[in-house]
Amino acid sequence: MRLKIALVLFVTCCTAFGQDDGSVGEVPQEENPNPTYIDDTEPKLPENDFLFVFNVSAFFIELPNDGTKEPLEPPHDTESPPEPQPEPEPVPEPVPEPEPEPEPQFEPEIKSDDIVVPVGVLLSARENYVDYTNWDSLTSRYAPPQEYQRGGIPYVLTASRLAELRATFMYWYYDMGGNDGTGDWQKAIQNSSPQLHKNLNFQLPFMGFRFNYTRVSINGYLEFSDPPETYPSYPLTFPVKDWPKANDPSFIGIFFSKCRIGSLRNEDIDQRRPGVYFRLERDLQTRTDQFGTEVRERLKWDIREGVIGSETFEPKHAIIVTWKNLTFAGGITQSLTTTNTFQMILATDEVFTYAIFNYLDLQWSSHTEAGGDTLRGEGGIPAFVGFNAGNGTRSWEYQPYSQASVIRDLTGRGWGNGFQGRHIFRIDENILTGSCNKDIDGANLPLMFAPESGNMLGGTIVNITGPCFRPTDKITCKFDVEDEVFGTVVDANRALCVQPRLSVEGYVRLEIAINNEKYKWKGKYFVEPPAQAAEKIFFEDYSVHERNPAEIIISWVKNNLTTNDNANIRISLWGYKETTIRPQFVYIDSLVDSTTNAGKYTLSPAEYRNRDNLELSDIKFGFIQINLTEPIQVGNTDTKITPIIWSRPIPLGWYFGPQWERLYGSNWPRTMCNEWLTNDRYLKNFAHELPQCPCSLEHALSDKGRFLPDFDCDKDSNPRCWYNKGSMHCVRSGAPTLEGSEQHCCYDKNGYLMLSYDQMWGSSPRRSHNLGYLPWTEATKVPTLSQWYHDMVPKYLCCIWQEEQAVGCETLRFERRPTQDCVAYQAPTIGGVYGDPHFITYDNLQYTFNGKGEFVLSRVNTQRNKMDIQVRFEQMQNNAYGEVKATQMTSVAARGNSSTVIEVRIRPEHAQWRYRLDVFADGKRVYFDRPGLKFQHFPGVLVYTPTYILNQSEVIVMFDTGAGVEVVENRGYMTARVYLPWTYINQTRGLLGNWSFDINDDYTNPDGTIVVTPNINNFQSVYTDFGLNWMLEDKEDVDKGAALFYREFGRTSSYYNNKTFLPEFNMLPEMILPSNRSLDIQRAYELCTEYYECRYDYAMTLDRDLAHFTHNYKSSIINLRQTNSRTVVSCGVLETPRFGRKSNFLFVPGTRVTFECNENYILIGDARRECLPDGNWNLPEYGYTECLRQQEYSSRQAGITTGIVLAVLIPIVLLLCYVFYRIVKKRADGQKREEREELAYQEQKRRAQQAAEAKLRAAEPDDDESSSLNQHPAKETAVY
Repeated sequence: MRLKIALVLFVTCCTAFGQDDGSVGEVPQEENPNPTYIDDTEPKLPENDFLFVFNVSAFFIELPNDGTKEPLEPPHDTESPPEPQPEPEPVPEPVPEPEPEPEPQFEPEIKSDDIVVPVGVLLSARENYVDYTNWDSLTSRYAPPQEYQRGGIPYVLTASRLAELRATFMYWYYDMGGNDGTGDWQKAIQNSSPQLHKNLNFQLPFMGFRFNYTRVSINGYLEFSDPPETYPSYPLTFPVKDWPKANDPSFIGIFFSKCRIGSLRNEDIDQRRPGVYFRLERDLQTRTDQFGTEVRERLKWDIREGVIGSETFEPKHAIIVTWKNLTFAGGITQSLTTTNTFQMILATDEVFTYAIFNYLDLQWSSHTEAGGDTLRGEGGIPAFVGFNAGNGTRSWEYQPYSQASVIRDLTGRGWGNGFQGRHIFRIDENILTGSCNKDIDGANLPLMFAPESGNMLGGTIVNITGPCFRPTDKITCKFDVEDEVFGTVVDANRALCVQPRLSVEGYVRLEIAINNEKYKWKGKYFVEPPAQAAEKIFFEDYSVHERNPAEIIISWVKNNLTTNDNANIRISLWGYKETTIRPQFVYIDSLVDSTTNAGKYTLSPAEYRNRDNLELSDIKFGFIQINLTEPIQVGNTDTKITPIIWSRPIPLGWYFGPQWERLYGSNWPRTMCNEWLTNDRYLKNFAHELPQCPCSLEHALSDKGRFLPDFDCDKDSNPRCWYNKGSMHCVRSGAPTLEGSEQHCCYDKNGYLMLSYDQMWGSSPRRSHNLGYLPWTEATKVPTLSQWYHDMVPKYLCCIWQEEQAVGCETLRFERRPTQDCVAYQAPTIGGVYGDPHFITYDNLQYTFNGKGEFVLSRVNTQRNKMDIQVRFEQMQNNAYGEVKATQMTSVAARGNSSTVIEVRIRPEHAQWRYRLDVFADGKRVYFDRPGLKFQHFPGVLVYTPTYILNQSEVIVMFDTGAGVEVVENRGYMTARVYLPWTYINQTRGLLGNWSFDINDDYTNPDGTIVVTPNINNFQSVYTDFGLNWMLEDKEDVDKGAALFYREFGRTSSYYNNKTFLPEFNMLPEMILPSNRSLDIQRAYELCTEYYECRYDYAMTLDRDLAHFTHNYKSSIINLRQTNSRTVVSCGVLETPRFGRKSNFLFVPGTRVTFECNENYILIGDARRECLPDGNWNLPEYGYTECLRQQEYSSRQAGITTGIVLAVLIPIVLLLCYVFYRIVKKRADGQKREEREELAYQEQKRRAQQAAEAKLRAAEPDDDESSSLNQHPAKETAVY
């Protein structure tokens, strides 16, 4: 029965087979070197006819295929209808005709070798057949069948076929086939109906917004929102200046001008009908059919090789829009053949979006309303070419072509994929050009390059687009102030430069010069410090940190080097040292000369035991580098490059250990530690300049002006904390001191500061900051490298490779890098603004001020400190009752001293799908969406987003002075919190008041007068007498300063300011809402049980989200203030005895600490100590606590005994000596007395004899006297 039905239908179809007018073949046009070819074997059908493709060899017809059955094989000898005659005159607007009834469709298949191509579809009521046996997507005018995009054997695209596809200038567009027989041609788009709505059913990111629909316009653009009723004048200006009073459309304009459908010329090679063609290809990533595969691969490689930075792009959806033979509006009849043909291709993966503009032929430039003539469309203002985000946000105009006479050069410029007339852009966030520009000149031309950042160690291959390159051009690249490096030309749109090794961090200038020209093309390149750069080489475990590991397993993403699985790599070792004022980064050794790029390798340190690098033995840390052994050829050029990836800094004990052992002996860590300690003592002390560590973790987290998370120990993103084991979270000071040093504070599970006096994993200051210090090229000032040399290496030498209680480790912990006591820490004050808007001043005064415009939030202008923080308030959107008489904060701008100006701006509601906030640094948008860009340092200020924040909804700004600004966004509402250290007391002015611990002077005007308000809650008086006085003006004011906001499209302060705006001053919901809205009034009290600000915000906007976040933001500020007002009383450092331990490491009042000693050690002194409420440890009763070895204790005890004995014996001996001395002295004194008495007696006796003799002489005669004298001379002599 089925056979009979098949035969009958076959005969019927064959007899009804009619001949058509044929098909038109296309040959290359002279002005286009890469034309699209149309196959002359393809049939063309008259309108409203259908063609039926039938499988003859099957002998029967299946019922309509539901996709679950195998399709049938079609005939291979279907005859093509004849070619149609060209239309002699312009075709008037067609009148829509009723569509024929749908006929059943069939799914025959064609088997060509091993490739299955689905073909065959019912096209005509005349039952003509189209043979898809040899259907070619490039040459056929028939659209591919839409019903067979899935299932069947996957189509295999060969390299030769891909090359054939990519050699064609224009992408696909068909005027036959499809559901209505017109292919991609949009018959609904006519001169009278110039626009057609299209649902995309996917998300198309465009300039920060995201759309799931578009409108195709005859006027050369895709539109996403309504345009203004009329454009006031030409040239066109976007964004529309009158927005929001007038619509500001979001559109992609390939040739934005008033157009109408033109006519074919007899000499036109491509005879496809004039008009607008639209083709949508979805889900390309999962498609396996022929056309889906071809579209995906062609787009992928055209974009990857056409736009730098798109090397990993995989298109998911595509839109192909072609405007064919369109003429200008307002022309006379003869102008219908003066036409333009151009094409737009959009490709997206729903995150990134790329646009390809193909300009095939441009014969006119202006329509008559723009001043063009009526015959040729010349003169006047040419078409606008560019992009507009809409809603008054931003736009991008393609200069120098847009609205300029050189617009016709678009067909001869671009050179995208080597084609003249092809221009490629990335359009999802910012507009980035993939095409060179040879028609502009200047001193500061914008340079596009990718990647936009690289590791400081160098080796990053930077692709550059901007000027148009010739193969013979000499390219010179200059990074910052380093020596020039030479680049290589890849093609007209692309050149390469390899980033040299730099000694700097943050944004630096990248400039290029061509041949002997000046450096005209310039951009900003971000240099990532090695410890902060994106990690490319990973270590499977911690063996690399060990003194003598058995093996070290490293891994890497092999595609970061090449996609060639057979490529070989080399692994080498590099090191750093500071022996003079000029640091040295040197090559050490090749670890592996050649191995397969497998993404993993095991290093065996034993293989390097016999290496002899004595001249490099003073290098103690370094980096592993991996690069290809065979460079990769770039495109079709002779240039070869080899990508390089680096590890994070690592210690080199595993490599140099055997050499150090031969040099210093088996205990080489102790020798090298002692050497380091000696050298460090010669360097200048630095710790006194550092900010004090907070005592508690909650204080550290609340001090956002001075401390930021340590990326090596972050409770939210990296809790490994290998260098500070046992810690929950670490912070480090954001800005280096004047000596370039850094504070580092870690906190244990109790939330208290970990001290180096208690353990080797405690907090420790660092001589060198991770960000380095100007000029960065000197010793102790190189980012990351100096910190490792001076602060990380000694941890290994003295502690990790020895033991915690080694002499060198204790010297490091107690003397060279001791934790600073937190006793003197002072928490910052906090002020904030939130809601619509409400304020909490530094002195905790709370008020509401609904100003409209730009205002001074806080200002400091003293000789020592200068700071400006400004805010912009814009009116709330209308609610259900109409206009909302309240405002909200939309932007914050800040500067400290002479730092870079940082502005944080909320993004429009529909542009928040990826980023919630925009951040500007001196007017340039910066992003924090990659690991290496999370922390960005600018002159005088550091800006970062928390590592766990991926949508840029929280931004922290830290100034070198210790002041900080935190901006948080939720559901379209912002809050700003300002953190100030105590050096700002009595110096602040603005809406956050004067920080003096007295709320009575918070309402201080710019001239210094204080507003006296009987009731501080009289917000109308606050509004008129205080708040409006802090409104910024276009010109600088001495008391208020100059506005810091980045000005776009001429929008100065006067654009936003409105002094006549009167907000709602009533605070109670029942006074704001109509009395018949009792449910809303009740809900306001239900949602907001405590804060009047929450009730006010809900009553004004009827927005539950705003009420919720107003409540949340106020609670956050209050909680932060309460946290910082809690003073942590610290008893200071209580050292752990050597060879002992403490029961706990707390230091707050009430803490009782018990000491214990290790085995074979004996504790002496107080075994317990207590922290008293006054912040002091109790005085020891038995002396300082120590742990002694048994032998030492015995010796000490023997010494004590001996001391006691000596203490008893010595006084006795002394006493005996004294007694003996007294006895001896007494005897001596007696002898002396007897001698004196004897002498006195003899003297008396002599005198008596003399007296007697004198008497005798007086009685005797003279002669007797003389003879007597002569006879006794000896006696006289004896007497004398």
